[in-house]
Amino acid sequence: MVGKPRELLVLTDAEQQTLHGWASRRTTAQDLALRSRIVLACAQGNSDTAVAQQLGIDRKTVGRWRTRFIHRRLQGLCDEPRPGVPRTITDAQIEEVIVRTLEETPPGATHWSKRELAKVVGLSPTTIHRIWQTFGLAPHKVEYFKISTDPLFVDKVRDVVGLYLDPPEAALVLCVDEKPQIQALERTAPVLPMLPGVPERRSHDYHRHGTVDLFAALNIATGHVIRKLSARHRAVDFRDFLDLIDAQTEPGLEIHLVCDNLSAHKAPPVRQWLVDHPRFHVHFTPTYSSWLNEVERWFAELTRRQLDRGVFCSVDALVCALETWIEGWNKDPRPFVWTKTADQILGKIARYCGRISGPGHQ
Repeated sequence: MVGKPRELLVLTDAEQQTLHGWASRRTTAQDLALRSRIVLACAQGNSDTAVAQQLGIDRKTVGRWRTRFIHRRLQGLCDEPRPGVPRTITDAQIEEVIVRTLEETPPGATHWSKRELAKVVGLSPTTIHRIWQTFGLAPHKVEYFKISTDPLFVDKVRDVVGLYLDPPEAALVLCVDEKPQIQALERTAPVLPMLPGVPERRSHDYHRHGTVDLFAALNIATGHVIRKLSARHRAVDFRDFLDLIDAQTEPGLEIHLVCDNLSAHKAPPVRQWLVDHPRFHVHFTPTYSSWLNEVERWFAELTRRQLDRGVFCSVDALVCALETWIEGWNKDPRPFVWTKTADQILGKIARYCGRISGPGHQ
């Protein structure tokens, strides 16, 4: 089928220089920076679909800003004036707030509060908050990351994601890991139940009655979980868990295990067990990449739904609660659907590495 021909987008040298500035400058509004990157990518002859995939946005968004630029050039990328009371805050004041937020810190502190910055720039704390909210700035928040140093990172990502998106026939794919030292915590005072208008209340301190380790194998196709509770998580305990998996799966099926790089998973007793059981195949996630193991998502659900607010007077009570919750899960299991391809994951990591290794970063 032949569709409507795409309008040709050609940039002048001045337009290209301006768009590159908008796209790369840290103080540029994020919406304007994205529109600039869209136009620059379209000017290279790429289709709307290719640009959308490259930037991770919808194809209709690319088409809209391509058309607006062709008809109105640079002015078409700016937001239309909105009805209402005219702004009393100038663009220069907004830019000062953004630049100071991104490039400066107050004396004796690591980041700005809205009240500190309001005193410096002569605006109200409410105005600072609105500007931060508009441009997606949150100085009080921080996110942590860890870049894998695994030399086989790319191969392992493709291997594990390939199992999720295209599992082999006549085989089971199980995500396996252990949640060590789950604590049996009892609050020092009785928990006060929730009432209308009053949330549940509990004391901040607790008595610790011991710990238990949980081994789990999540079937990615059904969501069913094979589990084993243990007092420890040594290599021999993991080997015993593999025996349990072997006993609870159909003998004729190949078993593909997704595991992390814990030393217990590679210890001699485990390696010998795998040699003796050739239907088992182990796929290791890259180092520092436990997010690739779907069972971690199940552990998060267990923590949120049972452990975070549970009160356990003994290890036996904790074990009973875990068994009950897991049995309830297995009665109505819910598999987690993996959607990202290996190329999408690797592309996102590459873009992130480019950001943290660019100018101004050590």
